[in-house]
Formats: sequence, C-alpha cells, structure tokens
Amino acid sequence: MTALRQRKGSKGKDTGPSIHNLKPECISEPTERFAAGGFSWWTILCLITGSIVGVSLGLMCCIYVATLHENDLWFSNIKEVEREISFRTECGLYYSYYKQMLKAPSIQQGLYELIHDNTTESKRTINILQRMNIYQEVFLSILYKILPIQAYLEPIYFYIYTVFALQTVYVIALFITSWLLSDSWLAGALAGVWYILNRVDTTRVEFTISLRENWSIPFFALQVAAITCYLKPHLKPIHQRMVLWLVFISTFCFCLTWQFNQFVLLVQALIIFTLDCLDFFTAEQVVSLYLMQVLSLLLVWLLQFCNSMILGSLVLSFTVSALFIKNFQTRLKTGSFVTRVGKLALHTLLVLILTFIINYSAKQILQLKSDEHIFKFIKAKFGFGATRDFDASLYLCEEAFGLLPLDTFERLAGTVLLYPYLCTLSVLFILLLLVALSNLSVSGSGQTCSESEERTFRMRPDIAYNLLHTVFFGLLAFSTMRMKYLWTGHMCAFAAFGVCGKEVWTLYLRVLHCNTKTTMRLIRYSVPIVILAFLYYKFWPRLMEEISELREFYDPDTVELMEWIRLKTPKRAVFAGSMQLLAGIKLCTGRVLTNHPHYEDQALRERTRQVYQIYAHQSAEEVHKVLSSVGADYIVLEDSICYERRHSRGCRLRDLLDLANGHIMDGSGENDPDLVPASHPRFCEAIKTDVPPYSTLFARVFKNKTFHVYKLKKPKKKKKADL
Repeated sequence: MTALRQRKGSKGKDTGPSIHNLKPECISEPTERFAAGGFSWWTILCLITGSIVGVSLGLMCCIYVATLHENDLWFSNIKEVEREISFRTECGLYYSYYKQMLKAPSIQQGLYELIHDNTTESKRTINILQRMNIYQEVFLSILYKILPIQAYLEPIYFYIYTVFALQTVYVIALFITSWLLSDSWLAGALAGVWYILNRVDTTRVEFTISLRENWSIPFFALQVAAITCYLKPHLKPIHQRMVLWLVFISTFCFCLTWQFNQFVLLVQALIIFTLDCLDFFTAEQVVSLYLMQVLSLLLVWLLQFCNSMILGSLVLSFTVSALFIKNFQTRLKTGSFVTRVGKLALHTLLVLILTFIINYSAKQILQLKSDEHIFKFIKAKFGFGATRDFDASLYLCEEAFGLLPLDTFERLAGTVLLYPYLCTLSVLFILLLLVALSNLSVSGSGQTCSESEERTFRMRPDIAYNLLHTVFFGLLAFSTMRMKYLWTGHMCAFAAFGVCGKEVWTLYLRVLHCNTKTTMRLIRYSVPIVILAFLYYKFWPRLMEEISELREFYDPDTVELMEWIRLKTPKRAVFAGSMQLLAGIKLCTGRVLTNHPHYEDQALRERTRQVYQIYAHQSAEEVHKVLSSVGADYIVLEDSICYERRHSRGCRLRDLLDLANGHIMDGSGENDPDLVPASHPRFCEAIKTDVPPYSTLFARVFKNKTFHVYKLKKPKKKKKADL
C-alpha cells in the first residue's frame, strides 16, 4: 500500500414591519445598484475592490492545494510511473484516456479509439465517450496539442494545474454568491477564507485530482451564483437573459463532467418546485430554471451518443412532469388558505405520479439498468432493500457512503463557521415558514411575495433559494458523507451572508430596539472584520506550518508490479483483479482489463462480481472457467484484500462475496441461519499452496510482499478412452 514518509531534511431606524425597509446605499450595496443600472464612482470602486479580493482568494486557494499536492508526494521529483500510480482507483482510469489521446497520432485517430475502445473491457468494444464523462480529458488533450506549451510544461502538469485552477473558479463563485446575497464584498471575502480554512471538509482535490466531482462542483457553484443573480429583485430583462445564459452554460458543464449530475439536479429541481408551490418564484422564473436543466441534460445526452441513463433519469422525468402539470393547473394559486393547501397537495401528488409513470416507462422502453445499483444502495441504506446484494453492500460498507461523522461539526466550529451558519439558518428558516404561510393566506392570481409590498413578512427569492439549497444539500450530506462537498462550500457562502447581510441583523436589532442605519452599518462591517482578524491570528501560522511539511511518495511494491507488467507481458495481455488496481494497470502499462471502477453499467457489475470470485470460496476449476470466459491471461491477487483488516467482519470484500454466495463468513461472530459452510477453500489462499488442481491451471509468474500474479494455463484435454 502507499505510504507517505517524511522527507529528509524537512522540517436609519426601521419604520415599517418589513425586514427590507432599509434602503440600499452605494457604500454597502454596489451589486444592487449595478443590477438596477445605477452607477457612481464609489460603486465602481467597490466593484473593482471586491473583484480583486475575490480573484486573489481564488488564486490563493489554487496555489494552496497545488502546494499541498507537491509537498505530500514530492511530485516534481518522483518517476513518471510513481506520478501515475498516485492517481488512485477511478482517477487513474480517467487520466488514462487523457494519456491515450496524447499518444494518438492525430486527434481524429484518438477520438476513433475512444469511440471504438477494446482495451477497457476485454472481449468487448465500447464507446468511452458514451459510457463515461471524459470530455474534459478529451478537451485538455486537444488543447495541450494545439497550444505551444509542450517544450516547457509536461502533460501531467497541464492536467493537474487545470484541475487546481478550477478551485479558483469555485472560490470566486462562492464569493459572488455571498456578495450578491449580502450586497457586501466582505461577505465574499469571509466565504473564501472559510472555504480555504475548512479544506478538509470542503474539498479533497489535492489527493483525488481527476475525480469527476472535482471537475463538476466548481461549475455547480457557478450555476448557483448565476441563479442567485437571476433571482435578485429589480434585475433588468436584458440582464436576466444574460444571466440565464450563464445558468445554462454552467449547468451544461456540470452535467457533462459528472455522471451523478442527475441526482444533484433532482435535489435542485425539488428546491425549485417547493419554492414555486410556496409562491416565492414567478411562473417565468420557474419555467426558465426548469428549461435550463432540461436543455443541458438533452445536450449532454446528444454529446454522449444518446446515453440512455440520461433519458431515464429521475430529474428529467420530474421536470417534464412539473412543467406539464403546471401548464394545466392554471388556477393553482387562487382561493383561501385551506383551498390552496389542498390544491398544492393534489398538484404535488399529480407531479409525483406522472414522474414515476414517465420514469418507469422510459426505463422499460430503453431497457435501462445502468443506475440500478444506486437505487439498490438507497433502498438498502434506509432499510427497504436486501442487505446481501453485492453491489449495494460495496457502497454501504464504505465510510464515504455512511452518515456524516460528528467530528465534522467540531472542525467547522473550530473555524467559527458553524455558529453564524446555524444562527442564520434557524432565523431565516423560521422567517421562510412565516412568509410561506403569508403567501398561502393571500388569495389572488399567484402574485409573488416580492411583488406584495403590503405583506407583513417578506423574503427575497434569491435568499429563499439559497436557504432551501443549504437545507436540502445539508440533509443529503447528513445521509451520505461523500455528498458533504456539495454542501460545505455553499455553507461558507451562506454563513458569510448571515454575518454581512441585513436580514438577520435587522431582526436582532429590532428585538433590541436599536435598529438604526448607523448601528446596522457598524455591525455589518465590524463583525466580519473582527472574524477575519481572528481567523488570520489563529490559522495563518498553522497554514504556514502545513505547507512547510514535506513528504514523498513511497509505494515500491506497486511500482515493481507495474514495471514488471510493462516489461514482461505482451501488450495485448488481459489482466483480472480488483477494480482499483486494474485502473492503475491500464494507466501505467496500457494493458487490457476485465473490469474497472466505472460502475455505471449492469453487465460490467455482473462481470466484476464474477471476477471477484478469486477472493471467494470457489474451486480452481470454477475460477479458471470464469476468468477464461472474460478472456483473462493474468490475475493479480492482493494480500490487502485476501487478508483484509481495514473493514470489520461483514464488510470485508471476502465477507460480501460469501454472503452473496450463501456461505458462512470467516472468523468468530454470528451468521444468518440460512448460510451454509463453503465446500471449497478460499481461492486467494489455496492457490498459494501450488498443489493440483491449482498448479495445473495457474502458474505464478510474479510475487512481492503485496501482490501475486498468476498466469492462466490452458487445461489439457482428456484423452478419449479406447472403444
């Protein structure tokens, strides 16, 4: 396994009932003045200053994670094979296609090889551009060939620097979101600083560079910033159209770069649907945002050669259903409170029913099973599915797919992020409920809250959207730890808005009967400056110490394995083994694989389960038969899997295979009564005895402390008995 060892030598008073009676001033509200078309020299100065601060924070984050990556691996000083090994699991698989495109004699030939790929899955020719979201690798490889940078920038650095540069986009997007919500660029500065200081919980880009989420989440943050701008009151029509284009482009880039885009967009569609039902959005805003999602998904569907997983996605079924039902229920937002609640309940029921009808029909027509494992995992996670399903258990047993650990909140509280976030969230959520009740109590033709100046409680639609955004994605993060990266970044922007915005402070000051313009301005500027000063005093020395800690990549066993495969095996040799290792073998050696970590294909999942019988209780003949059927020439056995101790009993890979096969698990502990003892020893252990029938069917050709490589022998045909 990889080790990181220490490198040698390193060391106006409120007069009305509304919370928005404070009028904008150019000192603190430059974005609102900009949206309304008003300009002054002070407004321009604020915009320039805020822009410089935002870009500076983005670049600082980019340099920070790049430095951490270099210092953790000593990336600039290790061999090329070690650099490639550092792209673990599916990261190595994605990067291999960037490398493959660069090696192709021409761009056309490279694209042809991706569309007609026969090395990723043995005995199969698949379209990589259809199956996987790798257009970013294709684009970067073409860009690298076109730009005159080959002489002084290696391809691998061009790749990783691009990913790190997206962190700049991410921080700037959070900066803009918080600035738009609060009308103060100090909020953007606070959001950017919080994002950097909470790096452990906001990103993992420095050690999972080519993971799809590191490409897509920055575009998602940019989309949220664009939606926030689009929903701001008093935005001119021409500005609305420009911002909608940004929403479309960012949504498209997000969808194109991550296969799980449909589930994220589904959560966002539910947010839009909820706010539409509660009368926060106009009909035009709702339809526009839905259409941006639908058009982005359909364009990605075309670029991915009509990928059926997109057409069969829940989000597409939901948005089509919501638009269809909305078009026919024209008097949905009229009547008394009870009448409107009843209409909304019926509306929601009709949308959900139509969603499942469309989705079920689409999957039946398309024979879609690509995302079946995800729904199995969701059902099993919440106790509605079989816990012995191999695919679901693979996810359930990984820590990243478990509940959000409590120590996350300790870290967030340590950077003073959690407290203002919870205060802002609780106050605004109560206000949102009051506004929703107020909206539903007003009979009429669907006028929105922002248009009803006479109402007691009001909330801007951009604030309402971001409030539900953090609530919905917070719940998602609580349920699945890996999804926290969709939440914590926005959490920084939302908390910064609470500190610098008028909404929360207005309510507090009204309770204290000291709600004057002078007091408001003093608090809105002094509190964020004090927090920033405290964070600088407390964390700047720690950051300097962190980036001065030097380590280096150290994984000699894997390096030895890759070098042996590259030098001692045929170029078209087929390798079987764990998904994670095989991705590295493809990247480092270019050999053919039987299976790989991109799990969004039903046939591949079944093949992976069959190949993994090398770690189950199976006979030598059965394993040889399975491996021969997928065209394997070599198998790579890992002691870290065969004798795994990382997971507890019941979650080790060998236990999952035993349960799926109906066998009793190893070790002391309880077993379900219907499980039976296996009739054969565990293959990965028994093959090392080198006795028949193992020695008859397999020959060991490589061994080190971690890996054992066996070559499949062709079984001798039995001679027919003489008649």
